[in-house]
Amino acid sequence: MFTTIKSASLAGIKALPVEVEVDVSRGLPNFVVVGLADNAIKESKERIRSAIKNCGFKFPARRITINLAPADLRKEGTALDLPAALGVIASDHQELQESPIFNDYLFCGELSLNGRVKKIRGALPTAMAARDCGCKGIFLPRANAAEAAAISEIEIIPVESLLETLEIALEKRPRPSRPETVSQTEDLSDDGLDFADVRGQNQAKRALEIAAAGNHNLIFVGPPGSGKTMLARRLPSILPTLTFEESLETTIIHSVAGLIAPGQGLIKNRPFRQPHHTISDVALIGGGSQPRPGEVTMAHNGVLFLDEFPEFRRSALEVLRQPLESRNITIARAQAQAVFPADFILITAMNPCPCGHYGDPFHECICSATQIQRYRHKISGPLLDRIDLHIEVPAVPTTELINPNKAQAGESSKNIRKRVTTAQKIQHQRLKNHSRRNNAALSDRDLKKFCRLDEECRNLLQSAMNRLGLSARAYSRILKVARTIADLQERPEIINTDIAEAIQFRTLDRRLTF
Repeated sequence: MFTTIKSASLAGIKALPVEVEVDVSRGLPNFVVVGLADNAIKESKERIRSAIKNCGFKFPARRITINLAPADLRKEGTALDLPAALGVIASDHQELQESPIFNDYLFCGELSLNGRVKKIRGALPTAMAARDCGCKGIFLPRANAAEAAAISEIEIIPVESLLETLEIALEKRPRPSRPETVSQTEDLSDDGLDFADVRGQNQAKRALEIAAAGNHNLIFVGPPGSGKTMLARRLPSILPTLTFEESLETTIIHSVAGLIAPGQGLIKNRPFRQPHHTISDVALIGGGSQPRPGEVTMAHNGVLFLDEFPEFRRSALEVLRQPLESRNITIARAQAQAVFPADFILITAMNPCPCGHYGDPFHECICSATQIQRYRHKISGPLLDRIDLHIEVPAVPTTELINPNKAQAGESSKNIRKRVTTAQKIQHQRLKNHSRRNNAALSDRDLKKFCRLDEECRNLLQSAMNRLGLSARAYSRILKVARTIADLQERPEIINTDIAEAIQFRTLDRRLTF
């Protein structure tokens, strides 16, 4: 007997339709899976055999061949367990073969040995694949139902077990009600991080506001304990709420990575990723024989924070250059190629020297000039050029920490977010006919159109370029930052104070003095 059941397999951050063809014929008992299956799929034979028996069905003592079509597409994961088991059971049940359910619905799910349907990766893109291929709905694990429910055009049928799936397919059990997903208007969760808790560091907080408004990259330079990590972790609190499209993109990425908790719906908080400096190149950028998203993709629509920036591997840092420019990353392998989105704000932090106390009035630096130069040269010039804002973060005086009365009250994240949101709306209106969404992504042609300078601004910028020896890329970065500063003030034109402030945020372009 021959049965075909619709399913899907992940390829990058997309799910591609797969037909699970099951043929049960006479011959010596054998179980074969063909169609470029990975090891997880090949091992499914034992899971399927045990699940069928433990659900009360007889496993056929015949020759079983399962073909995963198209045969030239490499399949991975465990989502094909459920459709394969259904195909084997259908060989002995005429009513299943005659049912139109296999033509109208897509099936996916991992089977346990007792027949329970377990959580899978990539349920949301799989539901999108079901919609795109014309299916009426999708059968999937109950733990994945909330995220898949974001696709409103198709029916979402969550199941707990193989037996429940069969009973619903044969209409012996009513279909469960549609699961709920996160509302588009749901407020951000309160994680307790607020800029009002940060004492001092007004210039650093101003730089983070500019970075949030224009999606600019930023580097903090300061001694240990000056608050670099504390400041960076509060950046998401001043970023606007994710739109529905951004929430969908972010959820798809986390779903493919297997980071969606059971019962969780759409992600509404902007990602904040903080990998350790020992991370490998592949874990940071993404890759593998079957390309998987890395940290730069996990931070899409959010923040990627690299603490102890010079301690990262040079090879890992250098591959950041391409996604920082193009806002995506292309992973090419002999058998597969994938393009992952990587539109994030890069925040980095480093000490001014190996001991961390160069320029600190409270501690003596023990590093030589050669050691400091070697330490800073771990970050290449081309990579540094792609970071718009360079901020010195000095140590906070003890009096401000001990005596709160003398410390200037910090502005709350809620108030800063209002200005950031207004500035971003101005950018979106300006770029509504462009593919770019913020000032950091402006092209050279856009700079000429939206960053016109008067003679006073040009003279100031030319003087700074000559004095600091800035590159052409640094020149464009200054213009983009100045454009964002003007947007925060809701000014249509850039003035000389905007240029001057943007120039001040190029600290690492200045020569060290000893």
